[in-house]
Amino acid sequence: MDAKLCDIQGRLFKLSVDAGYKSEDFVREFMRSNVARYLDSVYNRMQWAGEEYLLEEIADECGTKIGKTDKPLSKDMMFWIGYIYRYWHFYKGEESKKIYRQAPVETMKTNYLMFHTLSPELAIDDLIEIHEQKKKK
Repeated sequence: MDAKLCDIQGRLFKLSVDAGYKSEDFVREFMRSNVARYLDSVYNRMQWAGEEYLLEEIADECGTKIGKTDKPLSKDMMFWIGYIYRYWHFYKGEESKKIYRQAPVETMKTNYLMFHTLSPELAIDDLIEIHEQKKKK
């Protein structure tokens, strides 16, 4: 189930590009949303929903907070961001809001080229280390 949810969240983030959403807005609002909180829970019916349904739920919940753009992030980058965030939840047991505070979309964009070929665990450990170093400054 864990791997399936990671894949669904990756596809959801990728689908947000097709929907024309501004990627930064979408990621921020999703990670703070009730939908993400439901996916964080031990069991919720949302975990069995497909990415199309989840996108509708996000649109209903966050609506005007997510702008439209003709220059979203790449679908590959968005899939990776969504996948890593959900994997992080399973790997570290942290909720989406906390994960986003440690690795906001700017951090993910900056490190995508270096980290997207790493194992999810190594990428997450490195993202946590970057966050810890920023806190010390």
